[in-house]
Amino acid sequence: MKTSDEGVIALIGHEGVVPGPYLDSVKVLTYGVGHTAAAGSPDPARLTPGMPDNLDAELVRVFGVFRRDLEKYEAAVASAIKVPVAQHEFDAAVSFHFNTGAIHRASWVRSLNAGDRAKAAAQIMNWTKPREIIPRRQSEQELFATGKYPAQGVTVWTVTPDKRVKWVPARQLDPAEALALMRGSVRPDSEAAPDSGAPSAWAPIITAILSLFGKGQK
Repeated sequence: MKTSDEGVIALIGHEGVVPGPYLDSVKVLTYGVGHTAAAGSPDPARLTPGMPDNLDAELVRVFGVFRRDLEKYEAAVASAIKVPVAQHEFDAAVSFHFNTGAIHRASWVRSLNAGDRAKAAAQIMNWTKPREIIPRRQSEQELFATGKYPAQGVTVWTVTPDKRVKWVPARQLDPAEALALMRGSVRPDSEAAPDSGAPSAWAPIITAILSLFGKGQK
């Protein structure tokens, strides 16, 4: 299974988007959508601190990293859960694992695999440290048990050169914008595809050359 569009937006909403390296609540250096060095390249320690000069281009990079990370977490969830699950249950499990990395050792997953969904839903709340994570865990529990996705937007937060998140939005993304970035269908201006409709600086030159060739053939 893959995370649904609603699940992706819920997950990004929980994580937030930070377009530069920062220290999270437990002092782990993080980047983008919850990416750490443990998840692979890039290493946040090697990234330029502070807000990027080109936020649009950096968001393309952030979502590219997130896309690769999410595939790894989805695969881990798929291997840990041994019973058929509904889409909303899978999405809740991916969000839980993305935050905790504990899908293979959580008691609620064992209960789910044993066929006790009610117990599994209750045991999701065993994972509530630090206390700041409780609202997220409650949201994941509700999603797992009822299929209700959280109504939240995607905020791009400001980050300082000393690797602190300032809870001041640098940009708000609507779900369609976030999903377009997630799918890789948005590119920075400097990487615009030839068929993107963007005017090309080479177009007048090519036209002139073709015109000369045309005159020579008459």
